[in-house]
Amino acid sequence: MSRDEAWQVLSGAHTGILTTLRRDGVPVTLPVWFVVIDRRIYVSGPAQTKKFGRIQRDPRVSFLVESGSRWAELCGVQATGRATIVDDPAKLEQVREAMHEKYHRYRTDRAAMPEATRAHYDTGVTTIEIVPDERLLNWDNARLGIDCP
Repeated sequence: MSRDEAWQVLSGAHTGILTTLRRDGVPVTLPVWFVVIDRRIYVSGPAQTKKFGRIQRDPRVSFLVESGSRWAELCGVQATGRATIVDDPAKLEQVREAMHEKYHRYRTDRAAMPEATRAHYDTGVTTIEIVPDERLLNWDNARLGIDCP
């Protein structure tokens, strides 16, 4: 797929897979909600989570989205790049609004959460910006024209 098509797939995906690196170099891979703005990937979450600490120590990250159940349907985009903590108030507001627009119907009402879960999410929020490098790996098996039984 073209670079523009790869960005469309990435932007339209529901959940991304973020990989960060521990101090010893071991990768840690987690599912995250995200938005894409101007070909940058933004992830927000509770400030105390370890993924943000790992990014501050080593900004190298990988980000993957994929879809499809059958081999002939598999489609995905994988980006590598560097992540930084966002501190610009205008950008943070833009990301917050985009996240709300994309995910508000999927969120659990705070009142319905167990107290410990609510406390976990009621802390400060950190947002990262992932700036992908030029390597956008992508695949779309549907384009191969092969239908598997």
